[in-house]
Amino acid sequence: MEESGIAVANNVAKAILAALDWSSSPDARKAAVSYLESIKAGDVRILANTSFILVKKDWSSEIRLHAFKMLQQLVRLRWDELSPAERRNFTNVAIELMSEIANACDEWALKSQMSALVAEMVRKEGPNLWQDLLPSLVSLSNSGPVQAELVSMILRWLPEDITVHNEDLEGDRRRLLLRGLTQSLPEILPLLYTLLDRHFGAALNEAGRQQLDLAKQHAATVTATLNAINAYAEWAPVPDLARYGIIHGCGFLLSSPDFRLHACEFFKLVSPRKRPADDSASEFDSAMSNIFHILMNVSKDFLLRSSAGSGVIDESEFEFAEYICESMVYLGSSNLQCISGDSIVFSFYLQEMLGYFQHRKLVLHYQGLHFWLALMRDAASKPKNVAHAATDGSVSNLPSGSGQGDNEKQRLLTFLSDDICSCILDISFQRMLKKEKVLPGSKLSVGSLELWSDDFEGKGDFSQYRFKLLELVRFVALIKPLIAASKVSERIIMIIKSILLAAVPAQDLAVMESMQLALENVISTVFDGSKEFDGSLSESQLALCRIFEGLLQQLLSLKWTEPAFVVVLGHYLDAVGPFLKFSPDAVGSVINKLFELLTSLPIVLKDPSTSIARHARLQICSSFIRIAKAADKSLLPHMKEIADTMAHLQKEGRLLRAEHNLLGEAFMVMASAAGIQQQQEVLAWLLEPLSKQWTQPEWQNAYLSDPTGLVRLCSEAQVMWSLFHTVTFFEKALKRSGFRKSNINSEINLTGGSALLHPMASHLSWMIPPLLKLLRAIHSLWSPPVTHLLPGEIKAAMIMSDVERTTLIGEGNPKLSKGALTFANGSQVDVNREGYTESNETDIRNWLKGVRDSGYNVLGLAATVVDSFFKCLDSHSVALALMENIQFMEFRHIRQLVHSILIPLIKCCPPDMWEEWSEKLLQPLLLHTQQALSCSWSSLLHEGRAKVPDLHGILTGSDLKVEVIEEKLLRALTREICSLLSVLASPGLNPGLPSLEQSGHVSRTDTSSLKDLDAFASISMVGFIMKHRGLALPALQITLEAFKWTDGEALPKVCLFCGAVILLAVSTNNIELQQFVSKDLFYAIIQGLALESNAIISAELVGLCREIFVYLSDRNPAPRQILLSLPCISLQDLHAFEEALTKTSSPKEQKLHMKSLLMLATGNNLKALAAQKSVNVITNVSARPRSMVSAPESKTDEGDVVGLAAII
Repeated sequence: MEESGIAVANNVAKAILAALDWSSSPDARKAAVSYLESIKAGDVRILANTSFILVKKDWSSEIRLHAFKMLQQLVRLRWDELSPAERRNFTNVAIELMSEIANACDEWALKSQMSALVAEMVRKEGPNLWQDLLPSLVSLSNSGPVQAELVSMILRWLPEDITVHNEDLEGDRRRLLLRGLTQSLPEILPLLYTLLDRHFGAALNEAGRQQLDLAKQHAATVTATLNAINAYAEWAPVPDLARYGIIHGCGFLLSSPDFRLHACEFFKLVSPRKRPADDSASEFDSAMSNIFHILMNVSKDFLLRSSAGSGVIDESEFEFAEYICESMVYLGSSNLQCISGDSIVFSFYLQEMLGYFQHRKLVLHYQGLHFWLALMRDAASKPKNVAHAATDGSVSNLPSGSGQGDNEKQRLLTFLSDDICSCILDISFQRMLKKEKVLPGSKLSVGSLELWSDDFEGKGDFSQYRFKLLELVRFVALIKPLIAASKVSERIIMIIKSILLAAVPAQDLAVMESMQLALENVISTVFDGSKEFDGSLSESQLALCRIFEGLLQQLLSLKWTEPAFVVVLGHYLDAVGPFLKFSPDAVGSVINKLFELLTSLPIVLKDPSTSIARHARLQICSSFIRIAKAADKSLLPHMKEIADTMAHLQKEGRLLRAEHNLLGEAFMVMASAAGIQQQQEVLAWLLEPLSKQWTQPEWQNAYLSDPTGLVRLCSEAQVMWSLFHTVTFFEKALKRSGFRKSNINSEINLTGGSALLHPMASHLSWMIPPLLKLLRAIHSLWSPPVTHLLPGEIKAAMIMSDVERTTLIGEGNPKLSKGALTFANGSQVDVNREGYTESNETDIRNWLKGVRDSGYNVLGLAATVVDSFFKCLDSHSVALALMENIQFMEFRHIRQLVHSILIPLIKCCPPDMWEEWSEKLLQPLLLHTQQALSCSWSSLLHEGRAKVPDLHGILTGSDLKVEVIEEKLLRALTREICSLLSVLASPGLNPGLPSLEQSGHVSRTDTSSLKDLDAFASISMVGFIMKHRGLALPALQITLEAFKWTDGEALPKVCLFCGAVILLAVSTNNIELQQFVSKDLFYAIIQGLALESNAIISAELVGLCREIFVYLSDRNPAPRQILLSLPCISLQDLHAFEEALTKTSSPKEQKLHMKSLLMLATGNNLKALAAQKSVNVITNVSARPRSMVSAPESKTDEGDVVGLAAII
């Protein structure tokens, strides 16, 4: 028998070597793997015996490692197949093997695998085995450094598996093992301290005697012991860690260059531990106070040496300091209460954290930034219930009780001195600048500070970092407004003076730019825009106004005319907008300065070198909008002055059309602060000149009556871009006009309580009809008869741009030109185009894109002006413009049409207008998109290519890129159509649908009381859809097919529509609808559960199945028939399920029964449910917050068409 076992072991050894030998033939490796798998799946005793033979030192390391893994797999997966006596024998052999491995001084990998095997056995056998094993481990650890290292490795594996890796460990067994380990802490922790103390001293002694090999063995034991300690640091009671010397030992090792990083890891894990609520709280505080002192002493030494000069400290010490600082941040963010009662210690701690924040090394400053953000957030926050503390990333460790917490907060504010806040602001302002922006020769030096650089990895990008700095500046401004105002003003004035004295002013412009956001955040904080200004100022507000008046005078005195400087100065004037709300006397000078800057810039268009100036002019005009929003009513007295200046500039030809539009938009913002009447007057003044041009039949007949007219329009650039600017201004007028919540009551009083008329209501009747003609003409370009006649330049312009394709692929945007309007999909239009250059392909493409985008937005916004849109416009002309060529539209255009027009229109359409509007627009859309999506999804799932119309005519070298673009376009349209379905099912459009419980109760008690479908057609949009067969069929077909499409974002939206359809079927006596829901929809939902991509929505799908079965199975046999057709269900199973449903009225419990039945009926082959079951959430006993990382996408092939036969 023994000879037979050796023979098997030899064969397994040969198979292991063959499987690992890549020089072997594929067939040989495949055969070897197959043989190994047969051994693993065969007799468990042969597997154990063979593996124990192969872990002996007579075999090579590769074979021994593989044998250890086979033993681990046996314990993990097949342990219960062994009898109790066999398990005891297995354990005894493993313990003997452990001694052999330790005594043989084997390599680290073998010792690690041995440790893992012991951990697996303890995990399976529980506390009893652990209690039996512990004395042996203690005895073994006394044998020498190698043995002690192995013991430490075992001690490390056990808790690490419990808290992190235990996917196979059930909850009860895990709790038992955790309890066993916890009860053993009085033995484990002293053992770890002893090993740490003994072998650290021995390592030093042996190194002193030049016995380097022995010193390395002891050092390896120290490292292994620290790793074991770190495995307990997250969950072992902190008082125990202090009581048994662990905190002291790790603190002592912080002074050892060889072990300090491992010791740092311990403090990093312990520092965020939460204070217990039991009797051990005082001991916890004492231990944490000790940790504070340990880390503060280390920090004190580092910061003193660091301040002496950069040459004193090498890079390894900076890495060590980063870990120390990180632990200090954790301590301050979680356990500040442990030292906050000692004013001296607390002040010392704050000074050290300030030292890290102002350190020249960026990585140390960055760690300190997190602490000060948390502390300032807590100090600046409003009093809140203590039960909600610690959930927003603040310093969440103030004492309990709201009154006591407020007192502690006030006490905290006393420690935040003017000096500390000034220092924080100084450093924050200096670090607003990116390293790459600092030009050689700049006089505004930041000293030795290591500024943010693109090379700084692992900390996000600069914009995220700057956002944190600005958030900190806002908190300081909230706590110390006068300090913040003074510091930001002083620095900006200093920068201005430096620029004025510089030989090359442009060298310091980047520094000036970097401070604009700081000023904006300080001013917006100290002059809170949410508060209404009543004309009176407090003493502190007067002081703030005096500070910013001085800064504003400095800005207004600047005589900058270079475009780059003008842009920066314009941004600064934007930033002072909230201040102007409280200082209306300064508004006139700001307006005059803006017009001065605008007129100082050249207006010549033909010179390419003036593009920067054009951009600067647009920025200045945009400043009027931003200041109007921030300054609120302070601009109202200056409206006539602005209007006169605009008219004067326009008359002289010194104001371009795009600039006039921006200034007009600013006017509408100002008017919105004055009320409806003022808005109406401003809109009449701005729109009257446009209406005269826009409503003229001559241009409509010339350019929109036939396809050749649009071709002519594209050759006349000035007319083309004039139309563009008109349409975009309509969009801005609709966006900026309306009712302010704060003004509604007063407006109603002025109108005597009658309904308010939207300011744009009187303009839609002349604005919309020509726009519809223009959009209809643009849509017609994609119809084959028209496309065939178009010149090549227009055909090329209709193709998707490089920018759009690049954005879809995810390769980032090409550099955009200044003065360009960027759309959501990455494309751009030069908003300053005036038509003085010849048209080309790019211009035409931009024009088509711009008119389509703004035109769609105009119609979507106009639909919100309900009375004027639906009752004054012709639904036929709207449907003709939008749907005439829907079958030729590209996916990206249909998606945009649905998103920008149809969804707003459906939401706003009055129920009495559904018949006229909704059917005309929805029927052609749903009919076409159902066919198009079905075709493209079928192509994607069967052939791997979506084949969308958007890429026709595009020549590209990469098929892979084309496939990516096609799939993204398909998914985008799919999600938008599904969003439309969810809108149709929204509660606001279905007020007449009863709740499921109400309608279900009626249907199961008295079906004669059910209503006809017609009864819901006027009170429910879904009822209206179901009543009209032309709408219902494509909508329901999209719904069914969506369950087969592998799109996890679209299906939740479809489920909302399904829920409404089910509710309608339950509530009505319509047999056809009941049959569809009971049979087709029920079947499709089960099909959807067969796709793993639907795992995230599986609970909702099971809920829909439950609703159909519970409320309709008594009225239709289809649900029972479909369940009985599943491969693994019996009639008894179904009866047991139905009986279980009758015993509970809880929807949650009924869903669980439905889920269990579906898994049973399909042999657990519903991938959506199986994938959900495989996710095992492990509760960390330390309650330490961890970052949630989304699981990678499954690469499992989800097959082709999924039917009930494929579920097995």
